[in-house]
Amino acid sequence: MGASERERSTRAPYIAANWKMHKTVAQAVQFLDELLPRVEGTRSEVVVCPPFTSLHAVVERCRQGAVRVAAQNMHEADSGAYTGEVSGSMLVDAGVHAVILGHSERRELFGETDEALASKVPAALEAGLEPILCVGESEEARDARQTEAVLERQLQADLADVAAAALAGVVIAYEPIWAIGTGRTATPWQAQEAIAFIRDMLRERGAEADRLRILYGGSVKPGNAAELMAQADIDGALVGGASLDPEEFAAIVEAAT
Repeated sequence: MGASERERSTRAPYIAANWKMHKTVAQAVQFLDELLPRVEGTRSEVVVCPPFTSLHAVVERCRQGAVRVAAQNMHEADSGAYTGEVSGSMLVDAGVHAVILGHSERRELFGETDEALASKVPAALEAGLEPILCVGESEEARDARQTEAVLERQLQADLADVAAAALAGVVIAYEPIWAIGTGRTATPWQAQEAIAFIRDMLRERGAEADRLRILYGGSVKPGNAAELMAQADIDGALVGGASLDPEEFAAIVEAAT
């Protein structure tokens, strides 16, 4: 077994379903009724990320099972006059385990900045949440061969106030913007190259990089999941559209094992 294979064997696959603004409470419960028997016994860490309105129902339905629950966003402050926002301590109180931060849709549609994420990531860790930090380049940046420069800028800024010893507690999701919701997917080689760069960069910062889980996100489907996750540095997937169907999502979970 080579060095990269030994390192990979210590990291359990991590498959997260980002439902975005989909599913009522009833639809969320029906989804879990179909999904949970399909993933029982998996060695992968399976995480469902519903909208805020379904968090309580999903936490209750998953309480006795192996599937964990993540929120799709949070505010960096623990409390305050921030209408419409939710804090990390509120999510923990609701039984949530993790939180997505910096998704490209939050960055592009809602103006979330690296400065805000530099506060959110340590706030999530302090609250006891596992941050799933999303990074990735635009089509223009990739065509200009700026992928590594964009990733380095985002990671250095977003993790600026996270101590090296705490970095392994952050899950990184590499999601090239040009492959999200477009039907285009990074080739396994493109995804591996970017994710290996992320791991090496964080190793240079003092992270326990062999423990750090880095996911690929961007039009992941049952048909391409196995090849993507066979790559040495890809530890799982942040799944969008295909996560809305329990059969498709279960197939992706199976592909990771």
